[in-house]
Amino acid sequence: MPSLDLTPKAVIKVKEILAQQNPQPQGLRVSVVGGGCSGLQYRMELDSAGERDKVFERYGAKLIVDKKSFLYLNGSELDFTEELMSSGFRLVNPQVKRTCGCGESFIV
Repeated sequence: MPSLDLTPKAVIKVKEILAQQNPQPQGLRVSVVGGGCSGLQYRMELDSAGERDKVFERYGAKLIVDKKSFLYLNGSELDFTEELMSSGFRLVNPQVKRTCGCGESFIV
């Protein structure tokens, strides 16, 4: 079954970010775009879903994905990490075969 999941930490952070926006967007859009040293990279932005988008919801937090990006993201899980040197969303994508040295781009 096609899926894109969120960890409990990601759910909390997505809902927190959305609550701070006025007007409030529907969810977090996750897309795959060309670029980076390995050829593909993730892009995330606050947005509302269009009629051709897929929407995945977990405990009120929504991820919005266009159909082309979903081909690369199916089976992935969005997590949020808070560490001393860096914090942010991180996609755990089982389709990724290799990432670049900076960890910002990937190859499937």
